[in-house]
Amino acid sequence: MKTVICFFLSLVMLPLNAKDWGKDILALEAKAEKAKYPKGGYLFVGSSSIRMWDLKKSFPELKAINHGFGGSELSDSIQYADRIVIPFRPKVVFLYAGDNDISNGESAEAVTADFQAFAAKIHKALTVTQIVFLPIKPSVSRWKLWPEMKKANLAIKVLTEKEDHLHYLDTVTPMMGKDGKPMGDLFKDDGLHLNAKGYALWNKVVKEWIGQ
Repeated sequence: MKTVICFFLSLVMLPLNAKDWGKDILALEAKAEKAKYPKGGYLFVGSSSIRMWDLKKSFPELKAINHGFGGSELSDSIQYADRIVIPFRPKVVFLYAGDNDISNGESAEAVTADFQAFAAKIHKALTVTQIVFLPIKPSVSRWKLWPEMKKANLAIKVLTEKEDHLHYLDTVTPMMGKDGKPMGDLFKDDGLHLNAKGYALWNKVVKEWIGQ
């Protein structure tokens, strides 16, 4: 009976638009247990743009950890950081989130606040870990939302400039065409997720930052 009650309460406490990521997180933990990831590495966390990123191929020298779970919001990365980020004590955390948040009706201010909360949680537990924000990408399918996404990106960029352990990588500028819109050939047919060319662009930006 206690188990049933606890499960019911956990559902009640979830936000109205929240998804239960239990199975996804368990799968990531099981994969990590099997892989025996080393501490002090590079960990990528966030939504589907992380999950679909072939990190092994893109950064073979890093032994990077991919803890993306598609469809997630920034608040989900906060909620599960104790399980999929902090235990691995990464040297660097790369975060991509906020895209789905705004698509689901969140404001730029809410996304910015969530980034602050995520950064604070990681920094409190891992004081020397560097936190890198990969800005919300301009995409073909969500172009009408770009003003709010851009607003969130700029606000988070300002925050990263105030703390030595926070960083902002400009993956946005090279994605834009001469017409001021995202280049369509960087995306899959859905106009939302990156294709190989899109990830190649992100790889270059990340590698340049690591090289510095």
